[in-house]
Amino acid sequence: MKHLLSIKELSQSQLLDLLALAKKIKANPADYRRALDGKSVVMLFEKPSLRTRVSFDIGINKLGGHCLYLDQQNGALGKREPVSDFASNLSCWADAIVARTYLHSTIEELAEHGTVPVINALSDLYHPCQALADFLTLSEKFEDVSKVKLAYVGDGNNVAHSLMYGAAILGATMTVVCPEGHFPADEVVADVKQLAEQYGGQLILTSDIDTMDNQDAIYTDTWISMGDKTPMAEIEAKFMPYQVNSQLMAKVGAKYFMHCLPAYREVEATAEVIDGEGSLILDQAENRMHAQNAVLVTLLS
Repeated sequence: MKHLLSIKELSQSQLLDLLALAKKIKANPADYRRALDGKSVVMLFEKPSLRTRVSFDIGINKLGGHCLYLDQQNGALGKREPVSDFASNLSCWADAIVARTYLHSTIEELAEHGTVPVINALSDLYHPCQALADFLTLSEKFEDVSKVKLAYVGDGNNVAHSLMYGAAILGATMTVVCPEGHFPADEVVADVKQLAEQYGGQLILTSDIDTMDNQDAIYTDTWISMGDKTPMAEIEAKFMPYQVNSQLMAKVGAKYFMHCLPAYREVEATAEVIDGEGSLILDQAENRMHAQNAVLVTLLS
């Protein structure tokens, strides 16, 4: 591994190794207290954040490293000076770059022009750190993740893309249920189907939520991405049939509910489900730090 730009770039062994290392770091944090001793990580954020910023900052500190946060008060990366100059300059001082950007091309440009590892902390196409935390969470509940049946219900966004890649590489079965016009990107679907065939996984796409059955966990996300100006009334009219509620959970036999947060109760999912006994949302949030620490240790050790 030179970077973590997308889960699709990982082999099955690399993905499994990251999950195993994350479990070790979580169980024995003292063993990794100096893993990043003398290392500095710059975080470039174009978008606001709670979990990503805090989990990286505190996680780097727990590994003995130093974190520097840079927001973009002057707008997106590349406006004040070229992204290539950002990357080459930061590479003079920092040991790694963590970037949360609007465009995935910005992440790619940082990796192309920098000389240090780049970690994608979210872009318009992918959210690999979230998916790593999600599969870490599932691996804590299921001994063999390849046997897991995971359903994603809602908008086929960057989180869905990363989950699809992860499930395919791990050999799991993933069902993606979206309203017409909101399916994952065609090129992602094509890639995932090839990976699923290679690793023994399965991808099922449908807009008919009534056909979904026999799931271990249901995952959903907000129906409208940050910065989208579509009126909420218009979004709700299209997405409300895809709300995750106790009736849907019972119908498909799903024991667990997952959400990357922030969650809007009584919108994409009911409060009963979000705050219910089978909700894994806080496990996922905590595991962001452990999964990301595994990535940092792998890239910088």
